Order: sequence, then structure tokens, then C-alpha cells
Amino acid sequence: MSSPTGPASGLPVRMPRPRQPGRHRRPEPLVAPEGAPALVLAVPGTPSTATRGLAEEVVSIARSELPGLDARIGYLDGDDAEFPTLQSVLTHAADERTARYEQAIAAGVEVKEPDGPVAVVVPLLAGPDSALLRRVRQAVMDSRIAADLTDVLGPHPLLAEALHVRLSEASLARADRARLFTVATAADGIILASVGGDEAVQAAGITGMLLAARLAVPVMSAALDQEGSIASVAEQLRSSGSQQLALAPYLIGPEIDPGLLAAAAAEVGCATAEPLGAYPAIGKLALSKYTTALGIAPPQQQGTPVR
Repeated sequence: MSSPTGPASGLPVRMPRPRQPGRHRRPEPLVAPEGAPALVLAVPGTPSTATRGLAEEVVSIARSELPGLDARIGYLDGDDAEFPTLQSVLTHAADERTARYEQAIAAGVEVKEPDGPVAVVVPLLAGPDSALLRRVRQAVMDSRIAADLTDVLGPHPLLAEALHVRLSEASLARADRARLFTVATAADGIILASVGGDEAVQAAGITGMLLAARLAVPVMSAALDQEGSIASVAEQLRSSGSQQLALAPYLIGPEIDPGLLAAAAAEVGCATAEPLGAYPAIGKLALSKYTTALGIAPPQQQGTPVR
């Protein structure tokens, strides 16, 4: 028999421990606020099934980090059917928000009239490209929809991690310097290839310094879209003692013709890693741009150590 206060046998009763504040308390999971703007990923380049798969994986990562997130994809060169344009995605998001409000009013639900941005547009670019960013900005303006436009994803330490991983996947860098195993094909000089001219080269240089610290080899940035830039940097690296060079694309992928990368690598006679693609850091950084724009505390972004 038990009494209202516990078992009659007098055995101790395990009571729930009160939740303690402080650094050891597990943080409450972050969820998207109700009615929050959509995250719209602005995808440059020629749309394709591969591009769509990459973009869908990026937004899937963002959704997994922030449950309830309304994430959509708009293409700069879309066709409004298979690949919806950025402008049409913004218009559709606005129409849906208006429809939800009108349905609530018709149902007699007291709701606040929607205000603030309909969407936060995040360019799928690792570094600045003024020509592409002008097109993104123009598409937002042409939509006549209230939307915030964020900066590009880099520079950021997570991108240095992603570059390291891509180089190690191509056997062009040690995956873990602490274990001291050798990679016969490891590069002793890295060309960090960007697009967007001088501004992009300077921005890539910041991430390049972080990558150089990880790899303990010289890293120099160059522009794929400037004639002679890759060759000039390759010459500088070789004149300073580097003999086995590697090309590390500081690119997500859709923003450039893959043939340009292959041609640049062939020109200077070096191997090349894959673009960053849908590496998990890309989705996390896109979400970080979104949450920062809205003033939401972002999830912690801790990359996997790759020494």
C-alpha cells in the first residue's frame, strides 16, 4: 500500500531534480518563430538537376538546424517552371502570407496583421561577386516584396574547414596533421581560386590564412575570372619553394562553369579539389545569415576538427 505522500514501506522516493540554471544546463532547442519570414536561397548559375540537388541539400541542413524553418530556393536564371526564379519565389511567399492572414480573419481568429520582411534572401556564394550580387539585388527589387538581403557566406573559419576536407578527399592534404601519417600527393602550396575579381580575391585571402594555419603550407588566393591571375600566383608559390601545387576552389559550385576550373588547373599543371558543394558548413552558414538578419540566437556552429 502506498500513501498520498509515498510508499508505505518507507523506501526512499526518487523525486525529479529541479532544473538548475548555469553553463551545464542543456540549452532549449531553437525553433523558428511562428510566422517568421522564409529563408530564400538565391542560387546563381545555369539551373540543372545537379544544382537543384545541391541547393536542396543546403536548405535541408538549414531546416535540420532550425525546426519549423520555411526554406525555399530561387534561381537567378530560372524558368519559373522546373526552376522557379528568385523573383517568383518571393512573390509566392508574399501571396501565401497574405492568404494565411485572410483565412484566419475569415475564421474569426484574432491575429496580428503581418508586418516585417516576407523573406530573408541568402546568396549561395562563398565570397563577394559584385555582378551576381547586383542581379540578386535587382531581382529582389523587381519583385516589389519586402525582403532582407544578407551578405555572402564567407569569409568564415567553417569554410577553411570545408576547404581542408575537400583537399584531403582529393588526397592533396593530410586529413589529420596530429597523426603524422604521410600523403605522397599532398600539396606544398595551395592556390585558393575564387570568382568576383579583386574584391573576391581579398576576401578569399582571409579564409586562406585560416587554411594555411590548418595545413602548415602557403596558401595564396587568385581569381578564376581574371586572365593570368592563377598563373601569376602559381609562379609566386613556385618561386618561393613550393613544387607540388593544388587548386582549391573557394566556390560552392553553381556560380561557375566547371570547365573553367579544369582549364585553370591544366594551365598551371596542378591537381584540383572539388568545390565546396553541399558541405554541412554551407547550410549552417546560410542559416546563420538568416538568424542574424532576424536577431534570432543562432545554433552553435562548431565544425568537425580536421587538423
